[in-house]
Amino acid sequence: MKSNRVGSGIIKAIIYLFLILVSVIYIVPLVWVFMVSFKTNAEIFTSPFALPESFYLDNFTFAWTAGKLGIATLNSFIVCAVTLIISMVIGSMAAFAIGRLRWKLAKPCMTYFLIGMMIPVHCVMIPLFTRFARMGLSNSLVGLMIPYVTFSLPVTIFIMTGFFESMPNELIESACIDGASIYKTFFSIALPLSRTGLFVTGLMTFVANWNELLLAMVFISDDTKKTLPVSLSKFVGPYNTNYSQMFAAIIIAIIPTVVVYCIFSNQIVDGLTAGAVKG
Repeated sequence: MKSNRVGSGIIKAIIYLFLILVSVIYIVPLVWVFMVSFKTNAEIFTSPFALPESFYLDNFTFAWTAGKLGIATLNSFIVCAVTLIISMVIGSMAAFAIGRLRWKLAKPCMTYFLIGMMIPVHCVMIPLFTRFARMGLSNSLVGLMIPYVTFSLPVTIFIMTGFFESMPNELIESACIDGASIYKTFFSIALPLSRTGLFVTGLMTFVANWNELLLAMVFISDDTKKTLPVSLSKFVGPYNTNYSQMFAAIIIAIIPTVVVYCIFSNQIVDGLTAGAVKG
């Protein structure tokens, strides 16, 4: 008994040390970027790891105004919000149909959506660009939302299907006995019970589209329609890079995702745990 306790204590210590190491690896670079964003370029090169001598706030002012981060942030928010709503509504409906309804093509449809998770965006970028150019969508936010929704749906359907399948059959059967239609069962019973799954998929969709660069850089050429990741690339030039202003712009860009995660962190953890268990 004593040896088992010692062994379990050693295993717990190793796990805690590993988690601490991973936390340091993720947190230290973020803290360093935040600290450097208040420095001048001269301070960055002379003392990159020291605390800033004075909090130089002009970096944030320049990044917001000259870098046009205001309009870029608005464009990113519009694109991400519309993509999030459409993908969550369509994805949850499709997941409910696959996970709870009995029809012959349920498994083939699930396989079809899973194949969509395996296709990289690079394979379809050129065909999408040529097709959108003919349709007049190559330089618009709508043309950017369409592929965002398309690539967000497979992950949403995959995760939400697990939540719907884990629901007790008695709830769905009792709703059918009481005369509830499929739509009433979905919106009144299934969807409220799967709200933790909605938090998980919603955050994943929001963060992925908020940080997406390749499609936004290829499809959007107008400065007034560019998203936040594309605007961040302006701070890096072929001959000169203003590191202090670039780091300030990075801090501005990551604030929304950090705030969203901090607000919904508990729901996200509960959702991941619930989605992994079927009963």
